[in-house]
Amino acid sequence: MQTIYKTTGTCSQYIEVEAQDGVVTRCHFHGGCDGNTKGLAQLVVGMSIDDIIRRLDGIRCGMRPTSCPDQLCRALEQLKKQ
Repeated sequence: MQTIYKTTGTCSQYIEVEAQDGVVTRCHFHGGCDGNTKGLAQLVVGMSIDDIIRRLDGIRCGMRPTSCPDQLCRALEQLKKQ
């Protein structure tokens, strides 16, 4: 399964995520803070979708109501619905 998720409220424009059997196999952020999004993408590969959502849901970036990790959760929720 894979999805391309258009982010809202963050510097990244969209996230590409692939998963197999509920485990993330690939993650790539387009835009955003380069080092942070590359690090986050590498960390989540091999993790279960549910664990990622449990850990990252609701994280905020400064005064923004969301963040790249939070938007990744939205992308994963969309992926689970497929």
